[in-house]
Amino acid sequence: MIVKRGIIIPILIAIAVISAIYLYILEGTAWSCALLLFLFSFVIGIISIVAGVGGGVLFVPLVSALFPFHMDFIRGASLFVALSGSLMASSSFLHTFLASPRLVFPLALISSVASIGGAILGLSLSEGSIRILLGILMFVISTVMLLTKRSEISSADVGDRFSHTMGISGKYYENTLGREIPWRANRTLLSMSLFVIIGFLSGMFGIGAGWANVPVINLIMGIPLKVAVGSSLFIISIGSTASSWVYLNAGAVLPVIAVPSVLGMIIGSRIGARILWGIDPGVVRAIVILLLALSGGVSLLRGCNLL
Repeated sequence: MIVKRGIIIPILIAIAVISAIYLYILEGTAWSCALLLFLFSFVIGIISIVAGVGGGVLFVPLVSALFPFHMDFIRGASLFVALSGSLMASSSFLHTFLASPRLVFPLALISSVASIGGAILGLSLSEGSIRILLGILMFVISTVMLLTKRSEISSADVGDRFSHTMGISGKYYENTLGREIPWRANRTLLSMSLFVIIGFLSGMFGIGAGWANVPVINLIMGIPLKVAVGSSLFIISIGSTASSWVYLNAGAVLPVIAVPSVLGMIIGSRIGARILWGIDPGVVRAIVILLLALSGGVSLLRGCNLL
């Protein structure tokens, strides 16, 4: 291969950015808009898989910064992007016990109810207010991603009183160790309280909550990383379904935006791992953090009418 794998992502990002700027300047037709949005979502799907973040957390800030769409339509499409991506990837985790229904359903119920409230509030705010708040949130997310260190294998198999009562525990087979790893949830009530905030922010901004779900489940509840990732996908699918109905009922889901975005994200996610298997995930993660910080800055400037 003539082009080194390490520079594939910067090249894809450059192509997507140039295409978006071209669309913004020329204000192309609906068909050209849909095509460029498909290509842009395809690139985001590749990056999100390798970096280990949800596509929604990249879709909203980047599309709002580079495409001339109203924030309501972007957030509505993003919820369907997060929903389709999580549904595509989550089914296999049940067969390998990397997703626990006893863990998922309590957290998903809390998250989905809170996401409905967040979606209702988000649609009632002005676009400028949403852009300012989104910019602040992007800086928070990039900081969390920069500072968070994940625990691959957790020894938290003791649990708390609530997890014992609810039976929030399980085990899975770890291939790298050749044995089963038992786990039980700790600090369950604290984590449920945090999921109220996570769900609310997810519905308000239309972003997937994988960036927050995984650290809370893994680091605060003391559950192994693989189980945290698998369970997070189910929580996102349930929460996104709940809040997406609010946007759909308000007429904030346009097929010309949502359909190419979902298709591009699905295709990019499925082939991303095969194309970029040789790239260091840490490098991609650094690029994602930089993109979130830059898009957050653009969102703040636009919200303050400075750009």
